[in-house]
Amino acid sequence: MRRLTAVLATAAVTAGVLGGCGGETWTDKCTTAAGVVECAPDQRTQVKPVSGELLDGGAYNLSQDRGKVVVVNFWGSWCAPCRAEADDLENTFQATKDKGVTFLGVNSRDDKDAAREFERGRVTYPSLYDFEGKVGLQFDVTNTAMPSTLIIDRQGRIAVAIRQATTETQLRPLVEKVAAEGTG
Repeated sequence: MRRLTAVLATAAVTAGVLGGCGGETWTDKCTTAAGVVECAPDQRTQVKPVSGELLDGGAYNLSQDRGKVVVVNFWGSWCAPCRAEADDLENTFQATKDKGVTFLGVNSRDDKDAAREFERGRVTYPSLYDFEGKVGLQFDVTNTAMPSTLIIDRQGRIAVAIRQATTETQLRPLVEKVAAEGTG
């Protein structure tokens, strides 16, 4: 019995370590409601350097957009909720780009040709091609739900994370709120 208890205790500790239990993540400092994590400016985490290959060729580095609000959407052409939110993302991009906002897609686990075809006629902002999901790790995003959207503030910090499909009605006010910070 003692041996079984020791084995179970060891398994529980191992699971806790592997699962990240006990360690604080950036989301622990923020408020979460209905799949949306919002962080107050003094609680935001700085994004690590992020770079990658664009779906249409060329390179992208997040630092080139410092000073802008960057909305990052993780998507795949195979993902039905991603298809459903594409028009809302594009509409929000068009409505906010004159406010110093830019959008970036991150395409994961996808065939490059299928991803290009998905984007054609749907969105006008660029996407990184990230078959293996390494870009999400650069953003320190441990939730792998697809789709997901991050709003990065002008200082390069995560202001909002939406861990589900979004709509223009949900996304646009969040983007506008972050875009208005420090401008009034």
